[in-house]
Amino acid sequence: MHSNAMSSGASGQAESYDRAEANRPAAANGQPQAEPNGQPDGIPEATVARLPVYLRALYGLAERGISTVASEELAAAAGVNSAKLRKDLSHLGSYGIRGVGYDVDYLVYQVSRTLGLTQDWPVVIVGAGNLGRALANYGGFVSRGFTIAAMLDSDTAIVGSTIARLTVRHVDELEDVVTRHKVAIGVIATPAGSAQAVCDRLVSAGVTSILNFAPLVLSVPEGVDVRKVDLSIELQILAFHAQRRSAARPADVPGRPGGNAETPGARSTPRVTPELAAKG
Repeated sequence: MHSNAMSSGASGQAESYDRAEANRPAAANGQPQAEPNGQPDGIPEATVARLPVYLRALYGLAERGISTVASEELAAAAGVNSAKLRKDLSHLGSYGIRGVGYDVDYLVYQVSRTLGLTQDWPVVIVGAGNLGRALANYGGFVSRGFTIAAMLDSDTAIVGSTIARLTVRHVDELEDVVTRHKVAIGVIATPAGSAQAVCDRLVSAGVTSILNFAPLVLSVPEGVDVRKVDLSIELQILAFHAQRRSAARPADVPGRPGGNAETPGARSTPRVTPELAAKG
């Protein structure tokens, strides 16, 4: 278990938590008891997507020395409503105590265990450009149980250099690196033109979880999970909301009663006079 994968209190109690879980009653047929949603491991994808957000909020509470938290407080910290949070946590078999709330350390353990963060996950980063360097230097990976096992690149000017205490190796060594380090997750931080080829090699080497930063939709076989991170798309979504907020504001341009203020940075549309229209 990674030393920083949980808060200090939770990591100290993890062994006893595991024993407690092992002693949970089984169904009469000997199979594991179903979770509250009626399925052995049927956690909805939407719930899985919110679990890391809850975990981040729980880490913050633990760092502040808070031992118990009400569902309303945890929901506010995670940016969801309390009913949704309680339903999500019920899929983990966790129910708060009325008037007391949730035990923060134990909930950290439960969420971490569900996400698979009670063990280290070796990661390889392919692409040692600016983005790859930033990812390798990001301390949040190590503190959440992910170990950067290696960095690979095809540029001979970069191969052999040191980034985040890792010596960049040539991408030709990809298969050997995956096997030697038992890599579980591949991160693609290459240009779009080479991303699919890198993906194919990772999959062929046995990697079934890929985080893709390249501006390209990857084609993968059944059983391979790909998460795509596209910063330009996120910025465009933010631009949409910024534009909507700007359009909703009252006109504030002097001398233009009822007129609309121009959106900051917007391109102006040239006016067409009758003379220019006739020439056109």
